[in-house]
Amino acid sequence: SLYLQYMEMSEYLNKIICGDCLTVMKQMPDKSIDLVVTSPPYNLKNSSGNGMKDGRGGKWSNAALIKGYATYDDNMPYDAYCQWQKACLSEMMRLLKDDGAIFYNHKWRVQNGLIQDRREIVADFPVRQIIIWRRKGGINFNAGYFLPTYEVIYLIAKKDFKLAPKANSYGDVWEFKQEQNNTHPAPFPVALIDRIISSTTGRIVLDPFMGSGTTAVVAQGLGRDFIGIELSEEYCRMAEARIERDKVCHEVAKFHPLTLFE
Repeated sequence: SLYLQYMEMSEYLNKIICGDCLTVMKQMPDKSIDLVVTSPPYNLKNSSGNGMKDGRGGKWSNAALIKGYATYDDNMPYDAYCQWQKACLSEMMRLLKDDGAIFYNHKWRVQNGLIQDRREIVADFPVRQIIIWRRKGGINFNAGYFLPTYEVIYLIAKKDFKLAPKANSYGDVWEFKQEQNNTHPAPFPVALIDRIISSTTGRIVLDPFMGSGTTAVVAQGLGRDFIGIELSEEYCRMAEARIERDKVCHEVAKFHPLTLFE
């Protein structure tokens, strides 16, 4: 029953779990998740086509990603990176119910003059659509190609997945500005995640690369349950603080509706 399933998941629901996402996901029961919304580390420092090699760091504020993430340097041999991401997606698929879907945000990179379009990662999964997330481009340090201004979101869907009523009227090119006021080096825009989650009927939303907690904050605001997994203790603390702040804001707004607009 739904109640028993909910009780089985209660140790995970509405929590940020600090740990390796593969290890944590392997402990979770089959078909227990409605929706996955995530953006893995992009393996940026293993790419020869960007501005990180010369220390300028491309579009990221203060070249933050040159240092990598808090506990992860984002520089794996490409084959190993692909195998890791395929293993992660396989676990996500196992966790999804038959009407579930993964929104897998990634960035195409150039390596030795050739595009890495992540085909090696997603080829064995049921990609139903590619959504283009158009954002402001940064600075292009490479004269070999035009300034990249978008990322992609692979909609990897199980057979019975359907969008929420009327959500199918959105196009497949979405324009959202990058998040500016966030100390995480590569945060999701809140509006982007709101578009994804509100376009589905999923009740339990998983983000196995939680970062600063945007997926959790948006899910909570939309009245859904979330599960976040994050390797970095620093980002776990950051995410938990954001979730608590957001909860307080919503409670205040219930009694003082105008405070959100002041």
